[in-house]
Amino acid sequence: MVKIIETNQLIKSYKNAKVVNQIDLSVDQGDIYGFLGPNGAGKTTTIRMLLGLIKPTSGDIKIFGKKLQNHKMEILRGIGSLVEYPSYYGNLTGLENLEAIRRLLQVKDKKRNLDILKVVGLTDAKDKLVKNYSLGMKQRLGIGIALLGSPQLLILDEPTNGLDPAGIQEIRELIKTLPNLYGITIMISSHLLNEVDQMANKVGIINQGQLIFQNSIEELRKKSNPRIVMRTNDSLSAESILQQEGWSVTLKDNGELEINETEDSKIAYITDKLVRKNMEIYRIQEQKRSLEDIFLEITNKRGVIS
Repeated sequence: MVKIIETNQLIKSYKNAKVVNQIDLSVDQGDIYGFLGPNGAGKTTTIRMLLGLIKPTSGDIKIFGKKLQNHKMEILRGIGSLVEYPSYYGNLTGLENLEAIRRLLQVKDKKRNLDILKVVGLTDAKDKLVKNYSLGMKQRLGIGIALLGSPQLLILDEPTNGLDPAGIQEIRELIKTLPNLYGITIMISSHLLNEVDQMANKVGIINQGQLIFQNSIEELRKKSNPRIVMRTNDSLSAESILQQEGWSVTLKDNGELEINETEDSKIAYITDKLVRKNMEIYRIQEQKRSLEDIFLEITNKRGVIS
């Protein structure tokens, strides 16, 4: 895979405190990379370093395979970004805002403005003053401005922050369409795992300046450790019967049996075994931790989660 972003032992310190501590990011071409962490974890500081807005204390940044410190202007021309809140001219219309930025970026095709407005769903509001836009519309305009220069990489810092549920869904659906429309790579920071889960194929989790998890969203889901919970008429006897056969079984305080198996054939065997021992099975269900539970667990731990 072609690496779009690579960092090596990236550190940013303020007054001897490491806000970002030796992180090694790896973002492949075509990824929607969710950069997750609690507020204050170091996400925005990292993004500002990637955009050349602040200098790292130490470590290397490569974007498009080139060192940022040596090819800054060339690299930045291939990046679109929306950091924290969009910048716009409130007394201009949406179309006029795009036209102003198009001229600054020296984008030759004037029709690009209308194409962008269509992509971000603002065609009907193109002649409306931006100061009268809703927050969600302003966020969409900000993403449109970031796309205007046809970037290879789009970096979005908390793009759904402050939006209502409808606005969050609009931004989420927009972001999901962009790689297919433009073939671009997206890095999106958030403190909301549920939002990233619905967009990203790869996740990096940062906490207290350290990257504690980086892998596919599927690998994160595997940490849910699904298990079977069973309720019987005599759970104590059922626990004894199954443990004698070597099954990993725990009797919970509420009288339910927790079995660390989820394969259909094994659950069928266990159920049949208990029924043959005259056990009455009242309920069998699969339980798994939510991704939010996993996120809270690993951000409350120290050290890297493999």
